[in-house]
Amino acid sequence: MAQEPATPKTRRLLARTVAALAGPGAAGRLGGLAASERAALELRAARRGVPARPAEEVVFLIPLVGAHHVGDWKAVTARLAATLESFVAQDDGRWRAVVCCQDRPPLPADPRIAHLPFDDPTPGNDKWRKLGALTGGLGDVRRPAYVMSFDADDLLRQGTVAEMLRRQAPGGYLAETGFVRDAATGDVALAGPPTPALPLRKPFWKLCGSCAALRHDPDLPESAAFLAAMTQHEHRMFPHLAALAGLGLVPLSRPSVLYELNHGENFGVRRGRVGFKTRFVQRFRVSDPDILAGLDRDFPQPSWAASLSPRGAP
Repeated sequence: MAQEPATPKTRRLLARTVAALAGPGAAGRLGGLAASERAALELRAARRGVPARPAEEVVFLIPLVGAHHVGDWKAVTARLAATLESFVAQDDGRWRAVVCCQDRPPLPADPRIAHLPFDDPTPGNDKWRKLGALTGGLGDVRRPAYVMSFDADDLLRQGTVAEMLRRQAPGGYLAETGFVRDAATGDVALAGPPTPALPLRKPFWKLCGSCAALRHDPDLPESAAFLAAMTQHEHRMFPHLAALAGLGLVPLSRPSVLYELNHGENFGVRRGRVGFKTRFVQRFRVSDPDILAGLDRDFPQPSWAASLSPRGAP
């Protein structure tokens, strides 16, 4: 299963406009809709008149690369451990995480963290098939939740779970701002929407897949079907598909995810797509000591993680 291609921007705008003005039925009659867009419109129709129940937890879906695809499995599992530690360190414990991989990695002894075995032998990149398996397991989610696909080498900021469940955004959340760290140099950049002073800066959700948490209603079969279809796309499609489903995403209140690149086993390296992000870090490098100190405070990692990079764990 290959990643689904993105819909051209003009067609995205047309579909959202028709759905907003004439309803999901009219939008569904447009030609050339992707399967994910049809799933979004079906969810939009199913949600009509259904009161939104408060989300009770945050569910993180983590596709992990198999050991046979990497050169240093120990480093991969060490970074996964740091990701999971950023969940465990949350001051609101209402979350759970599912890691999908062929090889069961070392996991904390925490009942909120589970391994989903994956045994599909199809050659090639299997990230999208793993996401399909993860969203296929949403039948185990019995309570309203925010569902967030999360890469196995990113970190969640302290307090983010609490913010999501306190604010109860009707559609979900989008990481418009976030940190990007170059493990090869230790430099950190702040990604965010462009401003007059920073016209070339990019929003975090355009750089990193750990960027969107969507409200999931387990009583609506269309909700799981939509999440399954949405996660077959690159993350740049997430805001469009969420809006088409009637799940408008609101920004998290502060940079809530740290994305680390050039650590040796990035998925993007295998696709030849890290170079521009390296240049992004240098262009928008953070030098403010207070911000850098906040990274150390709000993105905790295990003590051994400091040995994985020049600067130490941010």
